[in-house]
Amino acid sequence: FGIAQIGKAFRNEITVKNFLFRTREFEQMDVQYFCRPEDADRYYEEWKENRLQFYTQYMRFAPEHIHWRQHEADERAFYAKDAWDVEFQFAEMGFKEIEGVHHRGSYDLDQHSKFSGQDLRYFDQGKGERFNPFIIECSGGFNRLFLATLFEFYREEKERTVLAFPPRFAPYKVAVFPLLKNKPQLVEKARSIYQDLKKQFAVTWDERGNIGKRYYAQDEIGTPLCVTVDFDSLEDHAVTVRDRDSMQQERISLVGLKEYITKKLYAE
Repeated sequence: FGIAQIGKAFRNEITVKNFLFRTREFEQMDVQYFCRPEDADRYYEEWKENRLQFYTQYMRFAPEHIHWRQHEADERAFYAKDAWDVEFQFAEMGFKEIEGVHHRGSYDLDQHSKFSGQDLRYFDQGKGERFNPFIIECSGGFNRLFLATLFEFYREEKERTVLAFPPRFAPYKVAVFPLLKNKPQLVEKARSIYQDLKKQFAVTWDERGNIGKRYYAQDEIGTPLCVTVDFDSLEDHAVTVRDRDSMQQERISLVGLKEYITKKLYAE
């Protein structure tokens, strides 16, 4: 079994640099997984594979931007059985650590028992034996993960800036616009659609400037889909849906709009 926590950590860094990469205060994420000593090597390999899949499959980082680096013997704590870092390629900064996966043996519990005087051994009823579990530790900084996410998905193109998040990470999934904000019938129709979509998705409203500027504003914050209500919408009860990444537009009936959005957002 394991325990996990996330919280503030502080470090007496001599040199604070590289934006969020090296700071004196940061969010630390840790998992401590306890297992039988004879199973530790197997679980260690499983956790390494699990963490790699987190970055390449869940976070959608390009495989060529992620690699493992094993600690040299003089880098590891004297009690460590093994230690590997997940490293991400931060552009010109090169590959840097974003998480460590450590095989700590039973050292932590041994020391707690020694200095607290408490017996922390686990009793296996099936085998009738007691032992201090071995610990597999995964430890990473959320700030570095956030920075890596920006490096991975931030794009500056010729005419626009795009935060090309996977939809699951986008702060807003859908933006809804009236084509013109000074046409009450368009605003009313768009507001009705906005209120309906809010029941199921994280939706934002925007009526500032022209439609092109609204598209680009949503691209900058990573909104995957934009829904525009135009004069035809009043007659055909359909809207124009624009995709952030391809910039392609489709005409979608209001009857099937929620289903369409769901498929676009969660088809990955």
